[in-house]
Amino acid sequence: MSETILDQILRTKANELEEFRRPTFDREQPEIYSLKKALSRPKHRFGLIAEIKEASPSKGVFRPDFNAEHLARTYAASGADAISVLTDRVYFHGSIERLRSVRREVRLPILRKDFIIDERQIEEAYLCGADAVLLIAGAMDTKRLHHLYLTVKGFGLEALVEVHSRQEAEAVLDRFTPEIVGINNRDLKTFRTDLHVIERIRPLIPQSVLIVSESGVQTPTDIQFLQKSGADAALIGETLIRSDAPEKKIEALYGKVVIRDATPN
Repeated sequence: MSETILDQILRTKANELEEFRRPTFDREQPEIYSLKKALSRPKHRFGLIAEIKEASPSKGVFRPDFNAEHLARTYAASGADAISVLTDRVYFHGSIERLRSVRREVRLPILRKDFIIDERQIEEAYLCGADAVLLIAGAMDTKRLHHLYLTVKGFGLEALVEVHSRQEAEAVLDRFTPEIVGINNRDLKTFRTDLHVIERIRPLIPQSVLIVSESGVQTPTDIQFLQKSGADAALIGETLIRSDAPEKKIEALYGKVVIRDATPN
């Protein structure tokens, strides 16, 4: 079987960890903002995690004038409930330093989105100001996933546990029940997107679990479909970043904010 994009990324990540250096500073923002609470009381009628992502392996750089700090402020002012920051350097042009700079700009939950395979990455996320961490079921076996999930909880953070298929969801739920599950509409092995993935997975997940639909959201109709399919929130990146005016794109997708407030939950 040929190597997938996910295989390449995970191999690169393992190589990076061989030279990993623990941050020498303490967490600047001691308070932790709850991602689950923020998405349970969204500022719109549907939760929004707005993503800061400069590039992707399949589509390259999204915009030449990329400014993470400006995007963060715009997202917060436009009613985002939380912000996701891509920190992978090689494939997504992100960095952990970028997460730190975004942390200084907003008082919202920040999700570190990366390919987390080691406890050191979780401690790094905590020290750099993240409030939640992405854990990808397809990147490891469920025993390892559960261990990292408990490590995240041990730092007082929350985990967004991502699945893409019924098989992944069933395997995760056989071992433990995450508080937040992300259903990724993009297959990380092929990078193809299918918004209807939620229809196959949502019935398997307990109603008490908060559901985030990830990737591929482009229109208000997509938002309506996800709501009807049982999602509580959407994680949206490329659609916002490629827009000339992300604040107008958020309003076009979500309508007017119900509560315009960027203070912590």
